[in-house]
Amino acid sequence: MEGLTIAQIKLKPIHSFSRQHNNTINIPSLGPKVTRKVLFSPARVMRIPKSFNSVSASVQPLEAGRFDNTLPSKEVLEVWGNADAVCFDVDSTVCLDEGIDELAEFCGAGQAVAEWTARAMNGSVPFEQALAARLSLFNPSLSQVQEFLEKRPPRLSPGIDVLVNKLKEKNKIVYLVSGGFRQMINPIASILGIPLENIYANQLLFKSSGDFSGFDTNEPTSRSGGKAIAVQQIRKAKGFNSLVMIGDGATDLEARQPGGADLFVCYGGVQLRESVAAKADWLVYNFKDLINSLD
Repeated sequence: MEGLTIAQIKLKPIHSFSRQHNNTINIPSLGPKVTRKVLFSPARVMRIPKSFNSVSASVQPLEAGRFDNTLPSKEVLEVWGNADAVCFDVDSTVCLDEGIDELAEFCGAGQAVAEWTARAMNGSVPFEQALAARLSLFNPSLSQVQEFLEKRPPRLSPGIDVLVNKLKEKNKIVYLVSGGFRQMINPIASILGIPLENIYANQLLFKSSGDFSGFDTNEPTSRSGGKAIAVQQIRKAKGFNSLVMIGDGATDLEARQPGGADLFVCYGGVQLRESVAAKADWLVYNFKDLINSLD
């Protein structure tokens, strides 16, 4: 693509911190033995305040009472324990924030972009439409992205580092599959010790002048259903017998299909999207639940 550059942004070492502080998607069941009722109410997003700390994050919200999938079945635990690989969403799962919202806020367009993000994550608009619309609201330059990464280090969700290390101890391969951008996800992968080649995400493009040019539409995660395609590609390329997807949004739920993820774990510790949580095989509010189940 003439005149465009894919920026390789080099940063000083980053030390992350956690602040102490209805669209229907049809998915296959695990099998005839796994049955559960879905207690469903109109789709709504519950945002956990940014000031929450790791203690409050371990307490399940009152909304948890509306779901009967917070206690995993024997079959769910078996799939989780035997998985060859685990794919994590990044925004509002591995990290406390939605990366594009944070970048937009840094560039002065936070509220407008956040509204589009909510629509995209609930599945009410095609992802590629929402992605293009959000970026067009602030057109981030290369220098702005670099400054953002230097001034806003990643805020990891409580316990994610422990969970990733536990998975590695169990010889499970960890991937980051995100609708966010590689420029912002690379530092997160480095903190968690995840190889950069295990990142499936979008790529911001810039002109030789450093001005924003767009995003790479060849990335599967740049469009609706893209995470499902990425997960299928991972599974096929590596020959995994079993794979799990963990995330908070409708695009993560889509990965739960034949040839893709065998299990979808909805993480509601940052945002609880009821339309997604209701359809998850397992709903957790704290990564400690997943860590303990691996012992």
